Amino acid sequence: MALAPVDELLRDGAARHARGDLDGAARLYRKVLAQRPGEANALNLLSVIARQRGDLPRALDLSRQAVAARPDSPVFLANHGAALAEAGRLAEAVRALAAALSRRPDDVTTLRNLGQALTALGDPAGAVAPLRRAVALAPAAPEAWLALAHALREAGADGAAEAARRVLAIADVPAPLAEQARFLLAALGEETAPDRAPAAYVKELFDTYAPRFDDDLQGRLAYRTPALVAALLQAAGVVPDASRRVLDLGCGTGLSGLALKPFAKRMTGLDLAPRMLAEAAKRGIYDTLEEADLLAWLPRQAGRFDLVAAADVLNYLGDLGPALRGIAGALAPGGIAAFSIEAEPGAPFALGPGLRYRHDPAHVAALAEAAGLVPLAREETVLREEKGAPVHGVLFVLRRTAAPA
Repeated sequence: MALAPVDELLRDGAARHARGDLDGAARLYRKVLAQRPGEANALNLLSVIARQRGDLPRALDLSRQAVAARPDSPVFLANHGAALAEAGRLAEAVRALAAALSRRPDDVTTLRNLGQALTALGDPAGAVAPLRRAVALAPAAPEAWLALAHALREAGADGAAEAARRVLAIADVPAPLAEQARFLLAALGEETAPDRAPAAYVKELFDTYAPRFDDDLQGRLAYRTPALVAALLQAAGVVPDASRRVLDLGCGTGLSGLALKPFAKRMTGLDLAPRMLAEAAKRGIYDTLEEADLLAWLPRQAGRFDLVAAADVLNYLGDLGPALRGIAGALAPGGIAAFSIEAEPGAPFALGPGLRYRHDPAHVAALAEAAGLVPLAREETVLREEKGAPVHGVLFVLRRTAAPA
């Protein structure tokens, strides 16, 4: 049987790819490589599929090979830059994306990716120009307007609210993007704060953040909440004797799990973001990892745990009543809850400019009591730094003594 020509295989593969048939497309791209080893288009398209499947190491390797074969291709440079950004290699990503734009300056997706990489790298002011170019070229692209709104907010520049409103003005804007735009407007004081951060926003935020999460928090942000929670547990008389069924809510990459492990006979980690869970799995400290929204997952775990901890998790929720009831319900009688909040006395909760909620400690204590949790220890502390300033919070350790309301 005669082999199909390479160009025909690439066309058929691209058609399957466009229909969402990743397996079929990958099979055809591999046939191309079997006939023509090093074919840059096939390498690049296989890299795209690897990115879609969340296999960043393979995506990076394949996109690197494509660029090595065709170093002047703006398409290959742009894909490699996007993979580098997803892998948290932001400085390299910026260079690759800028190189792509030098060859194809009006590519809206690459302009947006460059702006988002610069924002994540801590240069939101530098991100504004490519993002303004993106929205000028594609005024009906809600992703670009939302990225511009975030960059302007991070840079402290005028226009963030207007950019967010432009997202909402676009016909048929996807619901998750509209929800995120309204959330940003609420953080800017332009709308009423919702009861929680959009789940899709939190998932995307931490999926993007996963590759550099540990380095950022432990280095640049002087993060120490898990260690503080563990110390307060011991001060409250909770012995780290490896005897408890422990739930690490919002486990992230497992930094909190490292601090909780001495208390655990068996430890479960829960998070919304699959890439954070993938990083947590590498630590080998969890018996089970679950991908779910805590408000949906907790009510199904009646009496399952002896210790539930949430370090820097509840600041993505406004109304803490449902979460505290869920925590209490997931605890066995006599079980322990330990968590942190970012503190701001006054209103029950307020959405800060950093897109996280602050809570009135007295109101939180009342909600905990109503959920059947009684206090064992409480401590005011500094949770981490943000833009060189301390982030003040309160730690709570409580015991479940009654069935939650």
